Amino acid sequence: MYAIGVNPWVWASPVDDNALVELVPRIASFGFDAVELPIEQPGDWDPIRTRDLLAAHGLVAAGVCAVTPPGRDLVDASPEVVERTVAYLKGCVDSAAAVGAPCVGGPVYASVGRTWRMTPTARAECYADFRRAVAPVAHHAAERGVAIGVEALNRYETSVVNTVEQTIELIDGLPSNVGIMLDTYHLNIEEADPYAALTLAGPYLKHVQVSGTNRGAPGSDHFDWPRFAAALAATGYRGPVCIESFTADNETIATAASIWRPLAPSQDRLALDGLTYLRRVLG
Repeated sequence: MYAIGVNPWVWASPVDDNALVELVPRIASFGFDAVELPIEQPGDWDPIRTRDLLAAHGLVAAGVCAVTPPGRDLVDASPEVVERTVAYLKGCVDSAAAVGAPCVGGPVYASVGRTWRMTPTARAECYADFRRAVAPVAHHAAERGVAIGVEALNRYETSVVNTVEQTIELIDGLPSNVGIMLDTYHLNIEEADPYAALTLAGPYLKHVQVSGTNRGAPGSDHFDWPRFAAALAATGYRGPVCIESFTADNETIATAASIWRPLAPSQDRLALDGLTYLRRVLG
């Protein structure tokens, strides 16, 4: 029913042309259908070269992941920072269109790890600022047939949006190509009922990321994956489902994602065990 993909962050960071040449054949040999492509810095990978590499191995681009380190912000930031962030996101859209990916997703509102307290009034102003700032990106994406998936993160990584309900409020009034990128890792932390939250997100879903509740392989954790699969099917979403986890071998990404120990006997096992389980549970 679903194309099952994986993010090369499982093995490497940055994900550049050299990493993809090494990893794409391995990902294909495991039996994945798709690859999720992060852009840490513009130019890390060439879209045309990557499109051809994926096609040569029978894979498609599931989506492009926007990465928001310090200095990439659309809210509570200087006009110069917002302008640079808009330019970065438009570049992600262009790469997605060129590689054939249907969606650019991520915490596109603010840099990961940035938190601050907001009154209800300040939050409403923050959300309005986001809608104004992201509007040209949404228009740019719509012209190229690309969706924007806004990802809620857990409370330790952002204070802007932590739940599906907040994300729906954040994107209210934006064009229909702006929706939700759902990540089960954050869903498990923040939602009182993750499966009801998935149902609520259904009409807005643009992309789905999955991992175990400890960022390991789906199925190696306490999450009720059969219930999740049933709720996902009921939404009508038929896009890709992608495993997102991270290597502990790269200091920068391991620190950013709080990966302090191996989450599987090997990164290959994390990917392959997750794929095997998802094939069974998603049908």
